[in-house]
Amino acid sequence: MPFYVSPEQSMRDKADYARKGVARSRSSVVLQYAGGILLVTPNISSVLHKISEIYDRIAFAAVGRYNEYEVLRKAGVTYADVTGYQFDRGDVTARGLANWYAQALGTNFSEPSGKPYEVEIVVAEVGAKPDSDQIYRISWDGSVSDEPGFVAFGGQADAVAATLKERFSDGMSLTEALAAALAALAAPAAASATSGAAQANGSQPELTAANLEVAILDRARAHRTFRRLHGPRLEELIAESRTTETAEAVEAAETADEPAPASADAPAPASSDEPPTGPSSAGDGIPT
Repeated sequence: MPFYVSPEQSMRDKADYARKGVARSRSSVVLQYAGGILLVTPNISSVLHKISEIYDRIAFAAVGRYNEYEVLRKAGVTYADVTGYQFDRGDVTARGLANWYAQALGTNFSEPSGKPYEVEIVVAEVGAKPDSDQIYRISWDGSVSDEPGFVAFGGQADAVAATLKERFSDGMSLTEALAAALAALAAPAAASATSGAAQANGSQPELTAANLEVAILDRARAHRTFRRLHGPRLEELIAESRTTETAEAVEAAETADEPAPASADAPAPASSDEPPTGPSSAGDGIPT
C-alpha cells in the first residue's frame, strides 16, 4: 500500500533534490558595467550555450541540466516573440519574462508527481541608463529575486558572490568587470587549494578564452544589444584584465609597505635646558 507523505516533506525533498543538482554545475556570474551588462560562465563547449539572447535588449543565462533549461530558453523566446507581435516590442521586458518563468517553474515544482527542474535562471535586460538595468534570478521552485548590480548562481554561488561583492563597484569598465568576474569564478578553487580540500565538482582548470563563454548586452547598440565575446577579442580582454589586476595588487602591496607619515599633532621629543652631566663623582668632587 502507498505511504502517506505530507506536503511539507514532499516540497522539502524536491527542493533538496533540485538544489543538489544545481550545486553540481559550474557557477556563473552576471554583473553590470558602465557600458551594459556582462555575462560570464565556464563552458568548454562552443555549441551548447549557457548564455543566449532572448529579445532585443534581454539575455538569458542558466545553470543545471542543459536539456531542461534549453526547453525553458526556447519557450521564453516564443513568449517574447508572441508578446512583441501581438502588442509592441517595448512590452517585452525582463520582468515579464521572469514572472513567466517563475509561473512555469513553480507549477512544475508543485505538481504531486514528477521531478522538479534542476535549473537556475537569470534574465537580464539592459536599459538606456545604468539605473534602468534589470537582473532577475529565478530558482527551481519558481521564486524570483531582483539582483541589483550583480548575481552569482549555480555551483558554489556563496563563495563566488562573496568575492564578487568585494570587487564590484558602480561604473566599472568592461575590462574591470571581466577581471572581477574571473576572480570571483576562481575563488572556490583558490580556497580549496589553500585549505587542501578536494573540490566538490572536480578540478577547476584555469579560466581561459577556450573554456569560457562570455557575452554582453551593449547599451550603446540601438536594436539588438546582445553580443558574444570570443576568439582574439576575448583573449585580449582577459590579458588586459589580468594586467590590470596585477598592477592593482602591486600598488596595494607598495602602499601597505610604506611607513606611516608623521602626524603634525604628534608631540615633539621633550627638550631639557640642563647641560649634559659629566662623570659621576663622590662627595669630595673627585671622579670615582
